[in-house]
Amino acid sequence: MSKKVQIGFVGVGTMGQMAHLRNYATLPDECEVVALAEVRPELGRKVAARWGVPKVYTSHEQMLKEEKLDGIVASQPFTRHGAMISELLKIRSIPVFIEKPLAASIEAAQKVLNALEGSKTFVMVGYHKRSDPATMWAKAEIDRLKSTGEIGKLKYVRILMPAGDWIAGGFNDLIQTDEKVPAMANDPRASDMDEATFTKYVGFVNYYIHQVNLMRHLLGETYKVTHADPAGVLLVGQSAGGVTCTIEMSPYTTPQVWEESALIALERGYVDLRLPAPLALNRAGSVEVYKEPSKEGAAPSRMSPTLPWTHAMRQQAINFIRAIKGEAKPPCDAHEAIQDLQVAREYLKLFTGK
Repeated sequence: MSKKVQIGFVGVGTMGQMAHLRNYATLPDECEVVALAEVRPELGRKVAARWGVPKVYTSHEQMLKEEKLDGIVASQPFTRHGAMISELLKIRSIPVFIEKPLAASIEAAQKVLNALEGSKTFVMVGYHKRSDPATMWAKAEIDRLKSTGEIGKLKYVRILMPAGDWIAGGFNDLIQTDEKVPAMANDPRASDMDEATFTKYVGFVNYYIHQVNLMRHLLGETYKVTHADPAGVLLVGQSAGGVTCTIEMSPYTTPQVWEESALIALERGYVDLRLPAPLALNRAGSVEVYKEPSKEGAAPSRMSPTLPWTHAMRQQAINFIRAIKGEAKPPCDAHEAIQDLQVAREYLKLFTGK
């Protein structure tokens, strides 16, 4: 694909604007946002004027029928993904980007996979932490260290995410109107959960599915949940290769800052990954690598790479464009993302007994 990628947006509310549209609209050498569909007409017009989008529709059906698009960015509540994304794919079989997670239940997620069956397209799920330059660098280094064995085998992965200021001023220039969003039906709740259990499941998925996904990415393999502490702070798992892994869920809070980290421990060293607030602009995370040498008497080493001033959401947009062009695979597609919902279900069964 030599021409610029033609992108259409389905929804330009809070995350649609601030996490996504402003990144695609400021990549003029890579793509063109040619149209947007927004059920709130005034909001659609104002957002289009702000970001130079030439066409505005009030329905995604009309936009998809009239515009020649190479890809769709559909920033929608994940509780509607099962029906809506399936519908988008039936109207036009082209790549779709959605926010995390794939859906609010395994059953709804399966509807998306069924809609993809037999097609040559994909759904990229917005696990932006995989697109942070720090994560990208750390992942390559972890894989290299595992391959060379220079500081031993992978032993342990720990992810920590306290509740904090995830916005970091990222909504300061958000365009809003007084229009109400028309009532839209959510996907049915999971058939194996009562209403209270499903509410807990959706809450866990909403807050911690990023970490569930990042864990598998850093491990490089699947994992099972083996323990859920009664306080709801600690998830313990074991990977397919026998590596212990933990996710610490808000053991403390940081209302004025964001402190998310991942420790990837090998026998004689570690990779320490620190991630910024999700909506922090022009700021990547950071990485530190510590190595103890195998040679007796040799000095240990510690290093941190210099990373570009690119934030994860912007790099995520670049990664979606590259996937549309066929230059790279999406960092996480629908077929992989359903595993996050399965891990979340394992955790909830251990946590609630249901």
